[in-house]
Amino acid sequence: MSIHPSAIVAEGAVIPASCRVGPYCTIGPNVVLGEDCELVSHVVLDGHTTFGRGNRIFSFACLGIAPQDLKYAGEPTRLEIGDNNSIREYVTISRGTTGGGGVTRIGSDCLIMAYVHIGHDSSIGNGCILPNGATLAGHVTVEDYATLSANAPVHQFCTIGRYAYIGGGTTITQDVLPYSLTSVERSNHCYGLNKVGLQRRGFTAEQLRELTSAMRLLTSGKLNTTQALEGINDMLAQGAGGEHVKYLAEFVAASERGVIK
Repeated sequence: MSIHPSAIVAEGAVIPASCRVGPYCTIGPNVVLGEDCELVSHVVLDGHTTFGRGNRIFSFACLGIAPQDLKYAGEPTRLEIGDNNSIREYVTISRGTTGGGGVTRIGSDCLIMAYVHIGHDSSIGNGCILPNGATLAGHVTVEDYATLSANAPVHQFCTIGRYAYIGGGTTITQDVLPYSLTSVERSNHCYGLNKVGLQRRGFTAEQLRELTSAMRLLTSGKLNTTQALEGINDMLAQGAGGEHVKYLAEFVAASERGVIK
């Protein structure tokens, strides 16, 4: 068994010899690890928490902690985690509450990225991906192979159907259809030149004038991007733009995903 001397392991915790417990980890008395689990460092495992085999838990994750529910009064509720999950930095997963069934469940083969929160009495299926900052309130169900994107909050009692994909920053307040692509509308716009920021960086009045002209071509509703780029290149050919206008044109030409206008 590989347990770093700085780790604190309570009497009663079950840790197979195949596990690795890194520096400054804290493991409570009712924690049971499966075979071949690794706690990288500074991991907190608390409550009646059980793991399957092959889980890797990264620094500062806190799993099996008391639920963020004012009704919780210390009851011996549980967190159950399956096999072969990767749980990244600063993830928090609360154990269940008596009013919600008493168990929070995580399936197998999931990737749970940094700063994810999974609230009490939630159920995550197999093969799910929860990217950075995804936040699940209590009583959320995520079915098998669903994928959230970064910074997507999910309201309590919502269900995300199997194989669904949720776009970044999308707030979920109702159930998400299985097999669907679901995302908030995106209305990003370019509102012109960052004039004050450029002035602070020493851009001259002439450079600002040239960039303003080029930016107007790009953001004009009358021109598509190809036409705008032709106009900017005409400016350059006539000597009406310097190195910054040239870089702007090269940036637009090299863009593979398109530019926000």
